[in-house]
Amino acid sequence: MPHTYVIIFGVIVLCALLTYLVPVGSFETQEVSYMVGETEKTRTVVIPESFRYEYDENGQAVRKGVPLFGTEDFGEQGVLNYVFEGLTSGDKWGSAVGIVAFILVIGGAFGIVMRTGAVDAGIHAMIRRTKGKEIILIPVLFTLFSLGGAVFGMGEEAIPFAMIVVPLTIAMGYDAVVAVCVTYVATQIGFATSWMNPFGLVIAQGISGVPVLSGAFFRMVMWTVFTGAGIAYTMIYARKIKRNPLLSVSYESDGYYRTQMAETESSQVEFKLGQALVLLVILATIVWTVWGVVVKGYYIPEIASQFFVMGLASGIIGCVFKLNGMKASDVASSFQRGAADLVGAAMVVGMAQGIVIILGGTDATEPSVMNTILNSLGGAIQGLPSMLSAWLMYVFQSVFNFFVVSGSGQAALTMPIMAPLADFAGVSRQVAVLAYQLGDGLTNLIVPTSGCLLGVLGVARLEWGKWARFQIKMQGILFLLSTIFVLVAVAINFS
Repeated sequence: MPHTYVIIFGVIVLCALLTYLVPVGSFETQEVSYMVGETEKTRTVVIPESFRYEYDENGQAVRKGVPLFGTEDFGEQGVLNYVFEGLTSGDKWGSAVGIVAFILVIGGAFGIVMRTGAVDAGIHAMIRRTKGKEIILIPVLFTLFSLGGAVFGMGEEAIPFAMIVVPLTIAMGYDAVVAVCVTYVATQIGFATSWMNPFGLVIAQGISGVPVLSGAFFRMVMWTVFTGAGIAYTMIYARKIKRNPLLSVSYESDGYYRTQMAETESSQVEFKLGQALVLLVILATIVWTVWGVVVKGYYIPEIASQFFVMGLASGIIGCVFKLNGMKASDVASSFQRGAADLVGAAMVVGMAQGIVIILGGTDATEPSVMNTILNSLGGAIQGLPSMLSAWLMYVFQSVFNFFVVSGSGQAALTMPIMAPLADFAGVSRQVAVLAYQLGDGLTNLIVPTSGCLLGVLGVARLEWGKWARFQIKMQGILFLLSTIFVLVAVAINFS
């Protein structure tokens, strides 16, 4: 498989060609309000029937081909400056620059934690206690992370947890792929089948005029089926890798962790008090993070600061207890090395964001190829049988998620179009919301434009191409399950 950078560059070139072929268009927008409990929320959404192509003085539809280098006329967009523009897009609450900073801070914090040797020692202690029963950890962790995705929209939070789970699964005789499955894959399955996710479901239902948090029982059943399928697939794969590690797509890259584990096992015999304190700091940070997200609405800036505090506290403990001979300078250098380990993943996030920039961005009021694609795909669903329309809504949301991986952003752009289309197609708006949920959440497991996915793969030292070789089979199963649930929802008039 080509390197991730090569794949993204190929997509950039393809999108640049589209800008010379597809005319640009724009929508008008409006503010909509919806209730979440007793709180009124507002959201800026597109007006579907307001789409207009941009025309020149001769009445010809305008095509804004992206130049090689950005100019003022193109908002600094350019094929060959997609890396810089992608890396600097957005703000600290999301998009590229926020996620890049988040990844680097998290990497640095865990660099300090790993330098103390506490995680390695804790892993070996756990393996000794669960000898022969390691497989039990897979359903337990998968269920917990899936609940995280379902209850509070866990996504970026999976990155720091993967830094602990990756070496754990490798030490147990599995591979990094298993770790990605029980952390990130589980969160996105939970996200896609949630009955209460505030960042996706609630917004989509509010925009569509559907009672917020309605249809919970159907979605709980769906969450149970999808989570069970994810657990079963992961356990079958884990057993296969346990029998023959060479079958793993990550066997070579896992060598980094296997070497670390071998060195720790040979040099470290006892589990010390200082290491236990570091693990307690990690546990306290996890509890603090969950509380902050659920109760206080913490997001990327706050979570990054929480894990920075974790790294700092771990470094102080390491110095006081002389863990692995740590000194103050070791805390600084290990933070630097930890951040450096994830620079590759951070770069990919910026490059992937460059794809959206080349297509004109996600501003519905600015003429762009992105808006034209959105309008064309939405219009293609009109006039078809109800079941086919519902299924194509799901396919449409899956495809569009390649360009806009933000759950709330995709809801704001697509649901004002999909909800009225559902009325014309004889499908309930609840089904349209379901199609959005499944299409948005599950494709996050494989699209190379997902910053969260690339961050977790960076932690696992796994290239996107190798991950896709594994994930494509699971993706097929999830696609089939999604199709079944969408069709069942139409058949029972899910509302």
